[in-house]
Amino acid sequence: MEAFTSRRTGTPDPACQLRLEIRSVEQRFVAVAGGDALRLQGNAVGRRYPAGKQRCVDMTTAFVLGGGGLLGAAEVGMLQALLDREILPDLVVGSSVGALNGVVIAADPTTAAVDRLSETWAQLQARDVFSGSVAKQISNVVHHGTYLHGNEALRKLIDEAAPGAMIEDLAVRFECVAASIENACAHWFAAGPVVDAVLASCAVPGLLPPVCVGDEHFMDGGLVSSVPVGRALDLGATRIFVLHVGRIEQALRVPRRPWDVALVAFEIPRRQQFSEDLSRVPAGVKVHILPTGTEVPGALSTRYGLTRHISRRIAAAREATAAYLRSTSGL
Repeated sequence: MEAFTSRRTGTPDPACQLRLEIRSVEQRFVAVAGGDALRLQGNAVGRRYPAGKQRCVDMTTAFVLGGGGLLGAAEVGMLQALLDREILPDLVVGSSVGALNGVVIAADPTTAAVDRLSETWAQLQARDVFSGSVAKQISNVVHHGTYLHGNEALRKLIDEAAPGAMIEDLAVRFECVAASIENACAHWFAAGPVVDAVLASCAVPGLLPPVCVGDEHFMDGGLVSSVPVGRALDLGATRIFVLHVGRIEQALRVPRRPWDVALVAFEIPRRQQFSEDLSRVPAGVKVHILPTGTEVPGALSTRYGLTRHISRRIAAAREATAAYLRSTSGL
């Protein structure tokens, strides 16, 4: 059994634990147990990887990227650290902002692509995805009634990351999740236009409009599967790297302000599903929950538009994840 590590620094810390009461579950699967490896049928066939990278046919490596708005910048640093160690995915599963980060690595699993993603995050405020004037936000509410921001800037950003791409043509198998309004269920996009699928997965209620794909309307994937470890398991992953934004460690408190109510109500089912997914990890599967490297704030924040800490979060996550990977045997 390997040492239990701090999700903030990536260094051994016996006192560190998720405040979801999943410590015992996590300690059970950090080390590889015996058992037959699960395979993702056909996933390694025809996938394009950088020259000289040899894929292991006995292991399906999944990158699971969770939601969390601007806190998702930490996932970029984690991706940099993984590729620095030449750890490449056979499968990428994303939710909300994790779908946006994930599709970049699925389209082009190279350090150059992740560096471009880092530059995109650094320019996020200039891209006007979640900014815009107060007058524009009021205009959106008056005219549409249900959201503050249009999704044109985000659509453009996604299309630049994977121009005109179809999910089934990406270099690495990719799926992302969104919440279907009409069917009241999780919908997994495994084929079709990248831009529609990722835009649907990122459609945060109240901030961005629902996205229409075919005959259905979709909202943010975090409503139904915020950190989709379970999907990676269902698809046969045997080694899973969880890239998250850090909120799974943050203690919830009784709401004191009106806007806190919605945040806490969202977090409870989000964490409950993540805990359930971890509890069903079978023997023979390794799960690595990567560290963000930053202090967890004292309270959940509604200040989704702040971008000044993005570069710091990317750098901290890269450093902490690199330390975790160096100290973890049997990767």
